[in-house]
Formats: sequence, structure tokens, C-alpha cells
Amino acid sequence: MWIRLRPYLKGVVVLATAAFCLYLVLPIQSKIKLGLDLQGGVRVLLQLNTSKEVPSITRQVQSQVELVIQNRINGLGVSEPVITPVGSDRILVELPNVKNPDEAVQTLKDVAKLDFKIVPERVSARATADKKYGDDPNGAYKDSGAIVYSGADLKGAQAAFDQSNRPKIDFQTKDGAAFGKMTQANIGKLLGIFLDKKFVSAATIQSTITTDGQIEGQFTEDEVIRISNELNAGALPVAVTVIENDTVGPILGKIDLEHSLYASMIGLTLVLIFMAAFYRLPGVLADVALVLYVLMLLGLLAGVKAVLTLPGIAGFVLSIGMAVDANVLIFERIKEELWSGKTLRASVQIGFRRAFSAVFDSHVTTIVGAGVLFMLGTGTVKGFAYTLFWGTVFSLVTAVFVTRYFMDLVVDSDVVTDPKIYGA
Repeated sequence: MWIRLRPYLKGVVVLATAAFCLYLVLPIQSKIKLGLDLQGGVRVLLQLNTSKEVPSITRQVQSQVELVIQNRINGLGVSEPVITPVGSDRILVELPNVKNPDEAVQTLKDVAKLDFKIVPERVSARATADKKYGDDPNGAYKDSGAIVYSGADLKGAQAAFDQSNRPKIDFQTKDGAAFGKMTQANIGKLLGIFLDKKFVSAATIQSTITTDGQIEGQFTEDEVIRISNELNAGALPVAVTVIENDTVGPILGKIDLEHSLYASMIGLTLVLIFMAAFYRLPGVLADVALVLYVLMLLGLLAGVKAVLTLPGIAGFVLSIGMAVDANVLIFERIKEELWSGKTLRASVQIGFRRAFSAVFDSHVTTIVGAGVLFMLGTGTVKGFAYTLFWGTVFSLVTAVFVTRYFMDLVVDSDVVTDPKIYGA
């Protein structure tokens, strides 16, 4: 009883898998995200720099920078960012569909270290009149007193406007008592505000300030939004330098996507035609398994909400070739057994068994290579390795199990018994 039901149970598993994959894929445009190279955006490679405070870039420092950048990107409203550590002292940031690339790059590289200092009146006057002096860390920043409060002690910051409708930044402190004690001890003095050691503004402390304050200066509306976002996200633990900055236009990405999809569809169609024409009935069954393979791989990408890139599409197409190669090996073995005079059922069983070792070895070596490439690669290389890895896994499954199930179903039913229909 179990032996009779087993083929049908396999069929139920195959159909259920296909239905589930189809459910995951549809609608495909909302479940599989497009990478930067397909929808446009910015790719920035950042170099982390050492300093006296941070003499070496450790993995912990690199992770802190990743976290701060992630928080800043969330403030920009960018969806599906890709932040990847490169080596031990670099970070690759990919921001798809960015409307203002210059603002995004500026947000990534700003240290956003806010310092409050007591500023002598002559220093404040010179910094206000001479921008170069105010922007020089060895100028107004060096000539002012010690740091009396830090931006790290702020609870939050928001962009706002004063009574004259000029942009400003409102802030709240974490420890109102400490800020109040500092302002009370310096009433009548100028409190200077420095962002990344650059002079922003200075105001006379007229009374004790506990929880709320404001930063005024010659800001634009975009600047106060960006600075508020950076202060809320936190300061970078080290300064960073942009060593690569590539901008991909959405039109170019759209053209690349269309061309790659056309190439994939044409390649898949030619493969289906070749298999059906050359191997006849087994080729048709392999085509059905190949369609299921495509659904399985797309279902995986949709299920994990993967970001699809051009190299990822290349890995997908390459794995289709692996699937066809496996079927070619198996069908050639079956033809050899038929030519030697064996029965159809015996030829199918022996053909699959003898071809299995070659199919398994070729797929495993590709899987290992793709796995190593994924672990050691970065950026779009990972996308290629990811689709190649899982595509090869599914290729092995469909070639060895799904195609075998279809062949057994046809042979055991004795519907088609002519060896010529099987390519012999």
C-alpha cells in the first residue's frame, strides 16, 4: 500500500512546493527589492581614520561606525540600505533610490561631534567675522576654554525656527542638573558651540539653563535638519574619509534591468527549446522541473526579501546552466543504457544512479566555491554568490529528485514506452 502511494505523495510535495513558491513570488515587484545598480542610488566607500583618542581601528570601532551610519540613514528615510564592512578599516555603504546624493554623502562622513566651550569675547568676534578662523580647529576651537559640555550628553535635537523664521536647532539635555550647574557657574560669559571643532555660534549665558536650549547660527533649513539628525544618531567614534563615491542614475539602472531580464528570458527559452528538441519527452519533463526550479529560487529571494542586483541575476542565469548540465548528464546515461538493450525502467534507474556521482560532485564544488565567495566577498559580489549558491542547491534538488519523480511517474504508468520518444 505504501509503495503504491509513495509516488503520489511525492507529487503532492512537488505541487505544494510549486504553489508555495508561486505564492511567495506574487506580486514579485513588491517582494524582491532591486539593488542600487538596478534602481539607481549612491555607493560610498568610507575609510576609517585613526586619531590620538582612537590609535587603532578595531572591530568594535568598525561596528560602532556601522551603527551610527545606520541610524543616520534611517533619519534620511532611505529604504533597503546595504552597509558592509570591508577589511578591518573600511565600510561600504549602498543607498538605493536616494533623491539627494550630496546630502547623503555629507551625512555619512560628518563626525557630528558637538562641544560647548566658554569662548573669550575677542575669539567670538574674530570667529564671527572670519569664517576661515572659525572653521580652523587650531583657530577659535583652540583659543577657547575647556569643553564644559558635550553633544554626547544631549537627549535629543530637533530642527526649528526662531521668531524671525530663521532655522535653528532646539535641544534637550540628559542631565539637566549638570547643564544647569555649568550654566549657573558661567553666567555673563559667552558659551560657544562647536560642531566638529568648527565655530557655530556663541551666546551670553544670562540665566541658568537646565533641560532645554537652542543652537543658532547661519544655517539653512537643510543644514539644521541634517545636523539634528546627526546629533540624534550619535557622533562617529572616528573621522571617516570618502575614498570612492559612485552615483548610478535610475534611468541607467532601469535600462540594465530590462536588458538583463530580456537576456535571462531569451536564455531560459532557448534552453527549454533545446532540451525538448534534443531529448524529447525527458527534455519536456526536465523543462517542467526547470520551471519549478525558477519558482523555487524566486520564492527564496521573495521569502527572505533579498536585494536583487545585476551580479545576482548573472548568478541566477549561471545556475540555470548548472541545472541543464545535470539533466544532460542523466539523459545521456539513460540513452546509453537504452542502446545497450536494457528495458526502459532499468535504463532510467541505472542512468540516474550512474550519473548521480558526476552531478553531485560538480554541484558540490560550485556550492563550496559560491559559499567561500559569499563569506569573503563584499557588496555586489555577495549578491552573485548568494544566487549562485542557492541556485545550484535547487538545481541539484530538481535534477536528482523532481526530474526523477516525473520520469518514474511516466515510466511506471507505461503510457509512453517507445525508446525513440526518450531520445534513443
